[in-house]
Parts: sequence; structure tokens; C-alpha cells
Amino acid sequence: MPILHTAIVLLAAAVLAVPLAKRMGFGSPLGYLAAGLAIGPSGLGLITDVESMAHVSELGVVMLLFLIGLELRPQRLWVMRKSVFALGGGQVVLTAAALGGAALALGLPANAAAALGAGLALSSTAIVLPLLAERDLLSSHAGRDSFSILLFQDLAVIPLVALLPLLGDGGEAVPTGPGAWLAVAKAAGAIALVLVGGRLLVRPVFRLVDAAKTPEIFTASALLIVLGTGALVEAAGLSMSLGAFMAGVLLSDSEYRHEVKADIEPFEGLLLGLFFVSVGVSADVAGFAASPGRMLALTFALVAVKAAVVFGLARFAGNTPRGAVRMAAVLAQGGEFGFVLFAQAVGERVMGQQAANTAMLVVTLSMIVTPFLFAAAERWLVPRLGGKPARAFDTIPAEDAAPVIICGFGRVGQIVGRVLRLKRIPFTALEHSAAQVDFVRRFGNKVFYGDPTRPELLRAAGADSAKVLVVALEDMEQNLTVVDMAQRLFPHLTIAARARNRRHAHLLMDRGVTIIVRETFLSSLELTERVLTAMGVDAEESRQTLDTFRAHDERTLERQHAVHHDEQRLIQTSRDAALELQSLFEADRPER
Repeated sequence: MPILHTAIVLLAAAVLAVPLAKRMGFGSPLGYLAAGLAIGPSGLGLITDVESMAHVSELGVVMLLFLIGLELRPQRLWVMRKSVFALGGGQVVLTAAALGGAALALGLPANAAAALGAGLALSSTAIVLPLLAERDLLSSHAGRDSFSILLFQDLAVIPLVALLPLLGDGGEAVPTGPGAWLAVAKAAGAIALVLVGGRLLVRPVFRLVDAAKTPEIFTASALLIVLGTGALVEAAGLSMSLGAFMAGVLLSDSEYRHEVKADIEPFEGLLLGLFFVSVGVSADVAGFAASPGRMLALTFALVAVKAAVVFGLARFAGNTPRGAVRMAAVLAQGGEFGFVLFAQAVGERVMGQQAANTAMLVVTLSMIVTPFLFAAAERWLVPRLGGKPARAFDTIPAEDAAPVIICGFGRVGQIVGRVLRLKRIPFTALEHSAAQVDFVRRFGNKVFYGDPTRPELLRAAGADSAKVLVVALEDMEQNLTVVDMAQRLFPHLTIAARARNRRHAHLLMDRGVTIIVRETFLSSLELTERVLTAMGVDAEESRQTLDTFRAHDERTLERQHAVHHDEQRLIQTSRDAALELQSLFEADRPER
């Protein structure tokens, strides 16, 4: 029953702590860490077998690196080479030098200081990526650069692990002579076997398994490749995570990439959560209690040094102050690979056990602090760094006044503009994103940089004499602000507005706007028509079906406009509308 007891305790702690942490705005990693602290030996004592749990939890990091490799196609790595090796290399070298120098000044031997600096230079991929993903920042400039730094750190683990024996004291644990060459040959042979064998065997194996049409065996095959590759590389003396990463890269160009990712992700999420729980469980609370001031000071020093280095590199790489602050806050902690390096450094007699324990506790504390630090930066610091636009808004010449004004020249506004140009109807396009303005101008489009919510800009664009105002802004609040302002200051304008969803459409209807297009509605109808055709439905029947659906949906939209502020009545009208639509289709169905 001990295993069942442990599983129940882990699941219960995660179910209680993670939703609470996310509700408080701190993200799921902190929830898992708090759960581990609560149930570990230093908390309630519900989990005591820390070592066994740590071994299992390492699989979470292995799965994470496999998925990173799966997303990182070799072509993409080549494209990212500058940011990966310049930013990532600079971060690791500068941070390791600064922290290693500080450790040397505090009296640590040179080899131990070097190992300590290298281990503390690494950040936690398992913390950083979920924090960025939860705030939808992975695709931002700061998110991409953070990923580049993490990727270089993951790649740097391999040579760091390989170099540790060279820093040892010359004891039996350090291979010398033929033994050293044998270790290098084993590592090189394992890597070559993974690369060559992966290219030749992985796809045929997946084709064979896929032909069996047994989903659970496909999932088992994916897990076997991840764990088997990791075990092979680990047997050669390298990191198991490196093997998983290599397996992911090998599969990144495969036609089975998406299916493998879908199968592995649930395991990765659960095991990664278990990793964070194990960090909390294994936290040396007694060591912290013995000298809390010293431990907090060391943690603060680690976070401050790493944040300063990352901030400087981020600004050098062209990030805005907001982006640089985000990178500094999210990358300032120690990482899970630091535990691996410190443990091996003790085994190779590079570092003493006491120094390693202190370093591991500092890393744990920095991981616990990071979600708080990132949340605080997002809430109080980043909003204050928005500042004014980097450049002044464009001045619109009087001769450029046109009968149509397009507010927002993104994916919707551009299509309107292209068709108007084909019909030789002049228009003035306004866009509040400087990057978007520069991008569309490269293709010969005439668009002005400015904030369409400003009355003076609309007046400069010729709103007093224009006929039609197209409001195609993506942000719903800005969209409604422009509509309100135009109706107040330029009541003669005919307003054609883009609506993101039904609620947005209702708010526009509240304002009396009559030309409203829900941005995904018509494209969804066209897609549905093509699906019906592919299923063998007659073209005329498909058109009639969609015409009936469209007319009914538009009537329902108008009926719901009267009750859209009342959630209960809105739900009831939706149910009534669904039954009504079903009866319409039943009436049209031919009798058999």
C-alpha cells in the first residue's frame, strides 16, 4: 500500500495547490513546489522516500526536453543560431564567470568555484517555459530570446558534464589514460548510434506500428523511443535528457511529429509536475532554518547576478525595457540541471558535499522565488515601462484624404484595402503598431502610423469629408472606442465594423452599427461547405443547408441582442434556437 498511499497524497496535494496558485496569479510551478513543501519531511511528513521520488521525477525533465527537440527542427536551429549561440553562450559564460569568481573570493577552491559557477548559470526550463506560456509570451521577442538561452543551456549541459572529471582531484573516479579515451569513445559511439539508428529505424518502426491501427501501441512506441534513447545515452556516461532531446530532434521532421507530441504531452505535464513536487519535498528546510539569513542572502545574490546579466544581454539583443525585465525576472533562478551537475561534482571529487548541499538549497529557493518575482514584475514593473511610442505618429498630408478610412491594417483591414485598391477606390489606412506599419509598407501599401482612437488623427485622415469608416481593430475595447468617438464627432460616417465574437457584435448593435461582420463566421461557413462537399453532399443541398443556417443564426443574433445582458435568458434563447434550427432541418428532410 505505500505506493498507493504516495500516489494518493501526490495527486491530492497537486489538485489542491495548483488551482489555488494559478488563481492567485503565480502559475502552476509554484503550486507544485508548495505542494511538495507541504507533504514532504519538513512539512506534514506524508512523503518520506525523497530519493526514490526524485529518480521518477527526473522523467519529467526528460519528457520536456524531448518535446523541445520535437519542436526544434534542424532548419529552425540553423535560423536561430545567432540568438542561441550569441545570447545563450554570453549568458552562460558571463554568469558562470561572475558567480564562479564570487565563490573563489569566498574561499572555495578554483575547481569547485568553476563547477559551482557553471551549475548556477543554468536556469530551469521546466519553470521558465510554463510561466511564459501561461501569459502567452513564448512568441514575443523576449519569449523567443528566453527560449534561445534555455536551448543553449540544455546543449551546454553535455560538455559541462563531460568536463567535470577533468576538474577532479585525480582520484580513482577520474578516468585517465586509456580509460579516459574509452569514456570519450563510448559517448561518441552512443551519439552516433542514436543519430544513425534514429534516421534509419524510427520512421519504419512508426509506419509498422501505425499500420496496426492500435493507438495505445503507438503511444507505447513513442514512450519507448524517448526512454530507450535516454537510457542508451545515459549508459554511455552522458545525460539522459540529452538522449531524449536528440530523439525529439530526429522526429521533428517526421510525418508522425504531431501525433507523437499529442501522445507524450500528457505524460510530460504530469511528470514535470512531479518533478516540481520532488523539489519541494527534498528542500532542506532544516538547513535553511539553521542559517536563514545566509541562505536568503546567497539566493538574493544569485537572482540579482543572473537578472543583471540577462537584462544587459536582452537590451544588447534589441529587446525593449519591458522585454528585458521579463527575461531577467523569468531566467534569474537556478535550474534542474544544476542538481545533476552538483551531484556529479561531488562524485568526481570536484566539490565537497556541504558546498553542494548549500548550492542545491539556494537553487531550490531561487526556483520557489521565481514565480513570485515574475508575477510581481508583470503586475507592477512591466506596465510602468510601456512608455510612449518609440517614434512620433505620422503626419497625414491633406491631399491624402479619401472617402474610406480603415482603422487597423492587420489581417482583416488589409483585405478590405486590397479590394478597394483593385476597384480604384481611395482609402486612408491607420495602424497603431509601428512594426505592422513597417511590415506592410515593404509590400507597397500606403498606411499611416497612429492611434485611431485619437480624434485629431481621424480628423487629419479626412473623417469630416469621408463616407465610410471601417473599424477593423483587433482589440475589442479599442474597436468600441473608435465607434463611440466616430458616432459622436462624425455622425455622417457609415460605420462598418469587425466583430471578434457574438458578444462584440451585440455591443456594436447596442451602438446602432448596422454593418457588422463576425470575423470567423463567413470563413467557417465556407469551410463547412467544403466539408459537406467532401462528404458527398450535393452542392445545391450544401448551399441550401448553409443558407438556412446563416439566416437562422443572424435572426438568433438579433433576438439575443435584447437579452445579451441577462446570462440566464441568453442561455435559454440559445437552447431554443438550437431546437428551432433542428426542427427546420427535420422539416426539410425528405420522407423515406
